[in-house]
Amino acid sequence: MDIKQLQYFIEVANMGSFSRAAESLFITQPTISKMIKNLEEELGVTLFDRSRKKLLLTDTGQTILEQAKLIDKAFTNLEIEVDNLLGLKKGHIRIGLPPIFDAHAFLKIIGSFHEIYPGITFQFVEDGSKRIEDDVDKHILDAGVVVLPTKDDIFEHFAFMEEDLKLIIHPSHTLAEKNEVHLAELANESFILFNKDFVLNDHIISACNQTGFNPHIISESSQWAFIEEMVASKLGVSLLPESICRHLNRNVRAVRVIEPSISWNLALIWGKNTYLSHAAKAWLQFTKEHLKAPL
Repeated sequence: MDIKQLQYFIEVANMGSFSRAAESLFITQPTISKMIKNLEEELGVTLFDRSRKKLLLTDTGQTILEQAKLIDKAFTNLEIEVDNLLGLKKGHIRIGLPPIFDAHAFLKIIGSFHEIYPGITFQFVEDGSKRIEDDVDKHILDAGVVVLPTKDDIFEHFAFMEEDLKLIIHPSHTLAEKNEVHLAELANESFILFNKDFVLNDHIISACNQTGFNPHIISESSQWAFIEEMVASKLGVSLLPESICRHLNRNVRAVRVIEPSISWNLALIWGKNTYLSHAAKAWLQFTKEHLKAPL
């Protein structure tokens, strides 16, 4: 038995599926199935009831899962302690970033930190706020950038950016020549929004509902560049953060939205009362000192 077998077992139990667990771990389904089968043979037990449509833990599997989580946590803490013993000469920091975030200034700070501590490596995961929060909570990520509000009972946070969203439309659109557009004027438009992993998607729908209409959504994406291309192809309109709008090409127009305006407030989050490596704690302190909190 090795730690990987236990970690794969925990992921299958969490996902309730071999295929979803394999996708989450970036391995093939036969690989994870074989690892679980080997674990069952080594322990002499059946961990999952495979006779039903839904994969369920056996009673023995549930008991072993609880112990496996304790072992996995102890192993993680051991790795962290070793990092701490090495000081900041070595370390690895896992950070979640939303793909619709203009990360130029943020990455510049990380670059400055890397110049001081070249032995520390970084892993960046692009995802929506909901998934980033989930991964920070599960200790898959050390920290992440999300849209506020966040879960204050689970996470510490440091807010550092607030900006409005702008309407993105084709230059031939009847609203393209306006300096500002009331949100209610978009009631009959076809919307291209972010997928459901993005809190910003909820913010936009909520603002439309409060204005008196439910947006007609024709497509969703996780990439702002693809959203821009769809708008440029006259498939619909969208709403993007002001900082992203500065990078758009001439095939689309960005117009201010009022009554109401829609804003997003970004924050850096990390687990409350979570055991962080020395490298992660040093990076968080460095980053907070270099980020400007909104006034």
